[in-house]
Amino acid sequence: MNNREDIPKKQREPWPIKEVMEQVYAMKLWGGRAVDFYSGSGSHDSELVTPYIEVLTSFLTSFKSPITLCDLGCGDFNVGKDLVKYTSKYIAVDIVPDLIERNRKKFKEDHLEFHCLDVVADDLPEGDCALVRQVLQHLSNSEVQRIVDKLSEFKYVILTEHLPDGAFEANKDIITGQGIRLKKQSGIDLLCPPFNFKVLNEKVLLSVAVSDHKGVIVTTLYET
Repeated sequence: MNNREDIPKKQREPWPIKEVMEQVYAMKLWGGRAVDFYSGSGSHDSELVTPYIEVLTSFLTSFKSPITLCDLGCGDFNVGKDLVKYTSKYIAVDIVPDLIERNRKKFKEDHLEFHCLDVVADDLPEGDCALVRQVLQHLSNSEVQRIVDKLSEFKYVILTEHLPDGAFEANKDIITGQGIRLKKQSGIDLLCPPFNFKVLNEKVLLSVAVSDHKGVIVTTLYET
């Protein structure tokens, strides 16, 4: 695969998401050079991961009967592995075939499934709750919209996004890649234009400041 950075910016065309994410992992653009797959500090920094697992555990155990959770963009599954036991079925989805195959071999539970899907283009698995953790922040607005159009199929959506600290202009468009809207002093807000996601209730479950004044990572629960 050619290195995208070798192509002058003016000549670049948007790449398919699958190729973008394969290159991110192959070139270790999110770090983790000592391991096969690494989904970045957001999936491994204990200051970010531990409180996230705590609030998700609280949510998942609040039901009389365990629910089906669809993890849309499961990455290296360092986070998801700690949530599987609180579900009746855990469906983990990612777009990189080698990553999904690796996860299937490494993580085995009777009620755990891994699927290689493009959450933008493909139909989503059925479930009670969709988990979308730091996925949309890497996608263009048109791709985000195609996902949002399908999220109403779930009763609950738990969205985690890296946002600027303080006031910001929501939903500035970007080209899909390893970067996020933070450099544009922007971030994803599904309730704002152009997405206008219709929900019954909204609740912020968690907000964690990122070190070196690099914004906050916010987890929000939507009931559709």
